[in-house]
Amino acid sequence: MTLLIRNVRIVGGARPFPERSDVFVQDEKISAIGSFPSKKADEVIDGQGIYLSPGFIDVNTDSDHYLTLFDNPAQEDFVRQGITTIFGGMCGASLAPLLYGDLESVRKWGDVRCVNVGWHTMDEFLRILEGRGLGINFGTLAGHSTIRHALTGGAARNLTKRELAVFSATLEHALDEGGFGLSSGLGYADAKDVSYAELKALASVVRARRGIYSTHLRNSGENVMEAVDETLKLQRETGVPTLISHFMPFRGGENSYRAALEKLSRIPDTRPIHFDMYPFDMSVVPLSTLLPAWAQEGNYETMVGYLNDTWKRKRIVKELPECGSTDLVVASAPQNEALVGKTIGGIKELYSTPSLPEALFTLMRTTGLRAVVFVRNIATGLITEALTHPRSLLATNAASIRPGGERTLLKPERAARTFTKFLEMVQGQRLMPLEDAVRKLTKIPAALFGIPNRGEVKEGNYADLVGFSFREGEPAAVEIRFVTINGAVAVRNDASRGVLKGKILRHRA
Repeated sequence: MTLLIRNVRIVGGARPFPERSDVFVQDEKISAIGSFPSKKADEVIDGQGIYLSPGFIDVNTDSDHYLTLFDNPAQEDFVRQGITTIFGGMCGASLAPLLYGDLESVRKWGDVRCVNVGWHTMDEFLRILEGRGLGINFGTLAGHSTIRHALTGGAARNLTKRELAVFSATLEHALDEGGFGLSSGLGYADAKDVSYAELKALASVVRARRGIYSTHLRNSGENVMEAVDETLKLQRETGVPTLISHFMPFRGGENSYRAALEKLSRIPDTRPIHFDMYPFDMSVVPLSTLLPAWAQEGNYETMVGYLNDTWKRKRIVKELPECGSTDLVVASAPQNEALVGKTIGGIKELYSTPSLPEALFTLMRTTGLRAVVFVRNIATGLITEALTHPRSLLATNAASIRPGGERTLLKPERAARTFTKFLEMVQGQRLMPLEDAVRKLTKIPAALFGIPNRGEVKEGNYADLVGFSFREGEPAAVEIRFVTINGAVAVRNDASRGVLKGKILRHRA
């Protein structure tokens, strides 16, 4: 299969190219870049002067957490906005390795009953995905909580020396079999009390395998600096490349967040540490994270037990976060799908509760904390400052769901528009040169994760390519004209072809 892309302006190339260039693709890779007026190909795309960039890399997605890799293999929400590679296994939860073959670590996001688990190791999981086919390139980290829960049964305690040795060996095998590193979810109840010594030991294993460590910080808001300092110390002492997951400016913690950005700016360029974020004002969180800190101790059964305790109920209701009637929306609620899409105001009306906090408590109790919600809690005034930070990367932090799947999983805007929204902000507000913006979406994440032959428009690289333009007028609007994944045209003229030509990426130490 050959493809000829004519008359495009290349951004994100490995070297400077003329104002207008042609790109010839043979099979999966870029064969030549130049001027080919008489060359023929199986398919020809006349770019008419639009921009051509490498395919965008989404460093933090939830399609594995919500299990939509299985029921929506095309992952069109991502591909339509120019994303050609996604990473999963974030926030401490991954689909492999599974010591005992269960998906307990992702139950806070998805309905684990809908997947027949036929794997244990990282290699077995990746082979199953390869056999099924995906419409996008996919790589994954190993989840700290996934492995730890299997060792401790969910108990909140320190690992024994033997357990840590088993954990380290399991992690080594997962990385040797293609896992890109380790993720931790320190902001969740089951990992809040994990010791620094344990994290350092495991991060050292990752560093020895040349992997990456990604972390959901232990604290946010006013206490975010303490968590950032812990992560910076871990990176400094182990040297492991580090990604801070969904590092967003939450309301009430603006001053601490800005101070953290300034600290990250002062780190020497040689230290491989970045953070990911998205340009929207709503976060998506498991319902349990809205409980008071003291009520997040222990496992799910313990937390649900607090909801059924008469005395603790009054205390929980009193300490629940304040929000407006439309500031919280149910995104998913396994076994309670009728609640999906309802605002907290709608929940109050549905259950005739006397107040919004009572409505939130009722939602928690009705779902047994098995729900995910959208919360409008982002300080929008700091989003642009963070997006332009030299260490920021883009992530949807969302799942791509099949058409019609909104009945069970409400789709956030960022699932379909994170990368195009960013480019529109770059163009409309002149935030940075377009070339720098594209590198933030392509070359830099490819280097951080150690993905060879992707992230640049270059002869010999895989033909993950995005053709896009800016529609004239105000505000600036991005049009994705075509997307190729491993040389196959996946989207053209806003029509998805539904091809499953993505590759399962495996890390090589």
